[in-house]
Amino acid sequence: MIEVQNIKKRFGDQEVLKGISTEFQNGKCNLIIGSSGAGKTVFLKCLVGLFTPEEGDILYDGRPIREMGVKEKKNLRNEMGMLFQGNALFDSLTVEENVRFPLDMFSEMSDEEKLERVNFCLSRVNLVNANKKFPGEISGGMMKRVGIARAIVMNPKYLFCDEPNSGLDPKTALVIDELIQEITQEFDMTTIVNTHDMNSVMGIGDKVTFLHQGLKHWEGTKEDVMEETDNKELYEFIFASDFLKQLREAAIQSK
Repeated sequence: MIEVQNIKKRFGDQEVLKGISTEFQNGKCNLIIGSSGAGKTVFLKCLVGLFTPEEGDILYDGRPIREMGVKEKKNLRNEMGMLFQGNALFDSLTVEENVRFPLDMFSEMSDEEKLERVNFCLSRVNLVNANKKFPGEISGGMMKRVGIARAIVMNPKYLFCDEPNSGLDPKTALVIDELIQEITQEFDMTTIVNTHDMNSVMGIGDKVTFLHQGLKHWEGTKEDVMEETDNKELYEFIFASDFLKQLREAAIQSK
C-alpha cells in the first residue's frame, strides 16, 4: 500500500500540487485521471521518487520516504516497476535483452536464473518465442507487452504505468488493460495508472482519483463514476463525449 500525506510540489512561483492526500491499495488498479495541467504527471513523478515534494510525505507499506537514507531509497526503487508511455525499449537490444536489462543492472542472479525469469515474464504477457526479435520487428501492442514484462521482471511490489494505452488501437488497449489488471491481482501489487483513457477507467478502475488544478477533486470506484452527479468538473471530464453520456444514461435507466 502507498499512502500519500498532504504532498505539495511547486516549481518557482507555480504550485502544481496543492496538498494531496490519498492511498493506493495492494491488488488493485488505482487510476489517476484529470485534464492536461491538472498535475497528474508531477504527482506520478513524486510517487516514483523523481520529484521531492516540498511538504507532506509518501509512505510505502508504512515506510516514509522522507526518513529513508540513500541505501533505503535504492532498495525501494528496486521494488518499483515502471511501464513508460513510449515503451522506452532499447532498439539495439532484442526483446529478451530488453526484459533482462533490469536484472543485469540490479540483481545478482546467475545467467541461467535471469533467462528463466525473463522467459517466465514473457510467457506471462503471452510473448513466447519472441526473445530474439528486435523492437522494430514487432507491433506496438507487442512492444507494450515487452514493456510490461520488463516492468515486472524484478518482481516489484509497486507497478507504475504512464499512459499505457497511448498510441494503441481500442482492441489492443483492452488487451493491455486486462493484462495489467490480471498481473496486479495475481502478484498482489500496488498498481497506479496515469491515464486519459475512459475505457480504462470503466474497465479496470478499482479506484479512481480525479485531479483538478493540483488538488484531489474526487475519488471513488468505476461504479461510483457512473453514478456521480454532484461533481461538475468530474462529469464534464468523464462524459466529454455524447457516447459516454448516453452510456451513462442507459446504465442509470437499466437499474
